[in-house]
Amino acid sequence: MPSSSSSSSGDLLSAARRVRTFGQLKQLHAQALQHAFHGQPNQWLTHLLAHCARLRAPRSYARRLFDAARSPDARAFTSMLRFYSLLGARSEVLSLVSRMLRHGLPPDAFVFPILVKNSASGALEPLHGRVLRLGHCADPYIRNAIMDAYAKRGAPANARKVFEEAPQITAADWNAMVSGYWHCGDEAEARRMFDAMPAKNVVSWTAMVTGYCKIGEPEKARVVFDAMPERTVVSWNAMLSGYAQNGLAEAALKLFTEMVDGEVHPDETTWVTVVSACSSRRDLRMAESLVAALEERGMISENPFLKTALLDMYAKCGALCKAREIFDAMGRSRNSVSWNAMISGYCREGDLAIARQLFDEMPRRNVISWNSMISGYVQNGQWGSALELFNAMEEEVKPDDVTMASVLSACGHLGALGTGRRAAEIISREKIRLGLSGHNALVFMHSRCGSVAEARRVFQEMPTRDVVSYNSLITGLAAHGHGGEAVALLRRMKEEGVDPDRITFLGILTACSHGGLAAQGREVFSAIGSPTVDHYACMVDLLGRAGELDAAAKLVAEMPVAPHAGVYGALLHASRIHRRVDLGELAAEKLFALEPENAGNYVLLANIYAAARRWEDVEKVREAMQRSGVRKTTACSWVELRGEIHRFTAGDQSHPQREEIYRVLQEYGEKMRAMGYAIDRSWSLKEVEEEEEEGMVGTHSERLAVGFVLLAGAPREAIRVVKNLRICGDCHLAIKMISKISGRDIVVRDTNRFHCFRDGGCSCGDYW
Repeated sequence: MPSSSSSSSGDLLSAARRVRTFGQLKQLHAQALQHAFHGQPNQWLTHLLAHCARLRAPRSYARRLFDAARSPDARAFTSMLRFYSLLGARSEVLSLVSRMLRHGLPPDAFVFPILVKNSASGALEPLHGRVLRLGHCADPYIRNAIMDAYAKRGAPANARKVFEEAPQITAADWNAMVSGYWHCGDEAEARRMFDAMPAKNVVSWTAMVTGYCKIGEPEKARVVFDAMPERTVVSWNAMLSGYAQNGLAEAALKLFTEMVDGEVHPDETTWVTVVSACSSRRDLRMAESLVAALEERGMISENPFLKTALLDMYAKCGALCKAREIFDAMGRSRNSVSWNAMISGYCREGDLAIARQLFDEMPRRNVISWNSMISGYVQNGQWGSALELFNAMEEEVKPDDVTMASVLSACGHLGALGTGRRAAEIISREKIRLGLSGHNALVFMHSRCGSVAEARRVFQEMPTRDVVSYNSLITGLAAHGHGGEAVALLRRMKEEGVDPDRITFLGILTACSHGGLAAQGREVFSAIGSPTVDHYACMVDLLGRAGELDAAAKLVAEMPVAPHAGVYGALLHASRIHRRVDLGELAAEKLFALEPENAGNYVLLANIYAAARRWEDVEKVREAMQRSGVRKTTACSWVELRGEIHRFTAGDQSHPQREEIYRVLQEYGEKMRAMGYAIDRSWSLKEVEEEEEEGMVGTHSERLAVGFVLLAGAPREAIRVVKNLRICGDCHLAIKMISKISGRDIVVRDTNRFHCFRDGGCSCGDYW
C-alpha cells in the first residue's frame, strides 16, 4: 500500500501536468511548499521553472522562486537559463552562467545552446571553438544553435561550413539552414536548400511559409502553404501571422475561418494573431465577437499575452475605457507592450496628459515607449514638447529610425533648422538606417525649414522614392516659389512610374500660383481627371494672383461642386492684393456664412476697405466682429537660437530682452526712414495718426523676432522666422530694408510660403 507521502507526491505530479495558467502554477507552488517538496527541492524547482518558461510568468516571480533555493543543481540552473533566454534577457543569461560556474557547475550540452543564442557577435567564434574542444559539436542541438546564431549575425557562410562538416546531417540541420538563409533575406539560397532536402517535414514547409512572409511575399507563402502535405497549428499560425504582418487583415481573418472550419484547434498564438489582425481593422463589433469567443473558451483570465493583444485591439478601436479596464486588471503582469499600447491609444485620442502620466509611471521604458509619446506629441501638433522629450530620451535610450522620423517632422513644422541638422548628425553618427518614411521626413524637414537645396540633395540620394517623397519636395519648391522646377518634377515623377495623387496636384498648382505660371497652371489643372474642391481653390488662387480676378470669379460660379471656404478665401486674398472691393465684399459675404468664427476673413475685408481709405466701412467690420463675438487669432512668430525656441506676439513685453529688442528696432527704423520708408496705412484697421500707426504695425511679431536675432544671434548668420499667419505687407517692406541695411539673409515662413530676403529684395518678387 503506497505511503501518504508517495500518494501526495503522485497527486502533485498529476497536478503539475495539468497546469495551464499562471494562477494554477502559483497554486501548484503553494502545494509543493506545503509538502516541503517531499525531499526533492531541486526536482520541484526544475518543474516550476519549466512552467514559468512555458507560461511566460513574470520575471520577478521566477527570480524569487530560483533565489529561494539553497543549492540549485545544474537542471535548476538550466531551467532558469531557458526562462531568461525565452524573454530575450541576454544580460541575465550571462550573469546566471557566471553564477553557475562559481557553484562549480560547468555548462553542459543543455546549457551551450542557450549560451550560443545569447552570446554577443564577437564572442560567437570563441564559443564555437570551445564547443569543438569539448567535443560537443556532434550534439545536434548545439550544432543547430551555432548554425542559427551565425545566420542571425549575418554569417551564413560560417553556418554552411558547420552544416557541411556535420558527421551526420539531420532534418533539423537542413531546416536550420533554410531558416538561416531566410533570416539573411536570401530567398534564392533558401529555396535551393529546401529543394535539395532529401526529406521535408512540416517544419521545413513552415520555414518556407515564414520566410516568404518575412520578405513581404505573402502570395508566394500561400502557394507553399497550400502545397503542404500536412499542417500543424504552427503552420496555420505562420500563415496567419504572415498575413497580419503584411497588413492583410481581411485575408488573415478569412484564413482563420478556414482553420476553424477544418477543425484545427487554435492555440494561444493563433488567438493573439487573430486579435492583432482585428486591431488593424479597427472594427469594434468584430472585436466584441472575438472577446465573446475567447471568454467562452476561458482563455482570457490568465493569459497576459492575450490580454495585451485585447488591450491593444480595444485601444486601436477607440474603446479606451475597455482597454484601461484590462490594463488596470493586469497588475504586475503588465509588460512594456501593454504600457505602450495604452500610451499610443491615449495619444491617438488626443489625451496627451494621461498618455504622459502613464509614460512617466512606466517602470521600464524602451525605445517604443519613447517613440509612442514623441509621435503622439507630433500627431497632435505639440512639436515643441516632442523635441523636449527627444532631448530627454538621448540620456536614457538610443533613438532609432522611427524616433528620428518623428523628430524631423517636428523640426519641419517648427522651422527648427538647427535642431533638424543636429538630428541629421545623430542619424549619421549613430549609423541609424532610415527607411523610406525617415528619408521623406528628412526631405520634409529641410523643405519646411527653408533649406530647399538640402531637400533636393536628400531627395536625389534616396535609394527609393514614393509619392510622399515627391510630394514633400514639390510642396517645398512651391513654398519657395520654384514653380518651373516643381512642374519638371511632375514630369520626372511620371517617367519613374510614380502616380501623382491629390496632394501632388495641389502642390504643383500652388507652385504655379506662387511662381506666376498661369499658363502652366491651367495645363496642369486640365490634366486632373476629377478635380476636387481643393484643386479649384488652388486654381482660383492662381488666377487671382495673376490679376485675372474676373476669370477667377467666373470659375467659382461655374464649379461643378459646391465651393468651400478655401475657394472664397482665395478670392478674398486676391481681392486684397488687387484692391477689388466688389469681389472682396462678395467673397467675404460667403465666408461669413461658411465660417462665421474665422476672424481672418473680417480682417482681410477690413484691410481692403482700409486700402481704399473707406474708414467707416472698416469700423462697420470691427463692429460686426464685436457683435458676433469673433476674436482675431493672435499672431505669433518664433525663431530658434542655439537650440531654444523664442516666441513673440505683437507688442510683446514678455521677453527678458524686450528693452534691447525694441532699441534695436528703433535704430533700424531711423535708418529705414532715412532711406525713404513710410508706413503702409492699408495694414492698419482704423484711421489714426501716423506715429500711432507706426507703433502698431512696427511691433508685429515677425519684426520682434527679427530684432531678437539681430541682437542675440551670431553676426552675418541667416535669420529664420516662422509665423502662424501671413506676413503683413508693411512688415514685408520693412524686412526687405532691414536685410539691405544689415547685410543679413532673412527667411520668413508664413502660412502661405517662404520669403527669402536678401540685399533689399525678396524671393517672392512681391508676389504673394
